[in-house]
Amino acid sequence: MEWQVRAIRGATTVTENTYEAIREAVLELLAEIEARNQLEPSQIISATFSVTRDLDVVFPAAIARERPCWDNVPMLDVQQMHVERSLQRCIRLLLHVNLPISHTQIYHTYLRGAKSLRPDWNLSPKRSEGRSASAASEALA
Repeated sequence: MEWQVRAIRGATTVTENTYEAIREAVLELLAEIEARNQLEPSQIISATFSVTRDLDVVFPAAIARERPCWDNVPMLDVQQMHVERSLQRCIRLLLHVNLPISHTQIYHTYLRGAKSLRPDWNLSPKRSEGRSASAASEALA
């Protein structure tokens, strides 16, 4: 089987700068990315989290390490460049993954207030809804 390195993007927002709010948002984002992309943590090469400057109570990577099999994933937390009037309390994620070449579809996941960042990438179905990608495409047509 041939493999290739792919990148998966995601983002979410939180309502407040608290450990609980950030933890809930990060765990939700990771679960959605794994489900939508049928991704196993062993396929993850690295993860980079960026947060806006108004989030400073916890590192998202520390929360990600709580997920099963994420404790050996190399992760980095950075502060997002500040731009006036940009989305506040936002957590962004860039995953590099090793996938079989046959795994052609990538679903970038934007949740909560971050849906406005890339509405063109947020059309993918949630696997938890039980719909296939083709069924979702038909529904959008």
